[in-house]
Amino acid sequence: MRIFNHVKLPQLDFDLKAETTDSGRLYATPTGEKYKSITTVLGNYNKQAIMEWRERVGAEEANKISTKAATRGTKVHKICEDYINNEIPELKMQMMMPDLKEMFFKIKPIIDEKLGDVYSQEQALYSHQLKIAGRVDLIGMWNGKLSVIDFKTSAKQKEESYIQNYFMQCTAYALMFSELTGMWIDDIVVLIATGEGEAQLFERQIHDYCKPLMEYIDKYA
Repeated sequence: MRIFNHVKLPQLDFDLKAETTDSGRLYATPTGEKYKSITTVLGNYNKQAIMEWRERVGAEEANKISTKAATRGTKVHKICEDYINNEIPELKMQMMMPDLKEMFFKIKPIIDEKLGDVYSQEQALYSHQLKIAGRVDLIGMWNGKLSVIDFKTSAKQKEESYIQNYFMQCTAYALMFSELTGMWIDDIVVLIATGEGEAQLFERQIHDYCKPLMEYIDKYA
């Protein structure tokens, strides 16, 4: 089993308190400002398509599917977090629930091959320049490059045109991290554990997503 090396950055020795309001989630910075979460800012992406899907399948079925997906996503995220924190022994890995084990084992070889030093995991971030905040899944060396890595789950494989918000979200984390640490990040990674088909890996650079991200921030932050 891989053992991951963690590098502690003193600039990130803080956490942010979050609160949920009528306008979405807010994070309080160490200096007292309250900024919207990046997930709230990007919440309008695909909103129309989601509303149409809810109408098509009905509210009760939509709620059931959404709850199941959210629960599955939270559990797979936790497995990834524990694994990268070197906290899952081989025996515990084999005893996972079958559906979670299947999804995790689709992305585990990719993580093992490509992830190097880990600089932060489930780290709260914020930006005074952008006036946003959030909590990033993972920042570390990926294929030898400092990268934002985001884990997602999906019942089926995703069309890239439907997940531009994922790339904008990662871009926001990269910019927040760079502002706080002075360490620039160009590369972003979205790794999707799927119920059907192979895992999906998207490796991109932030320059393609800065402009649409800023448009969302200007409109919704």
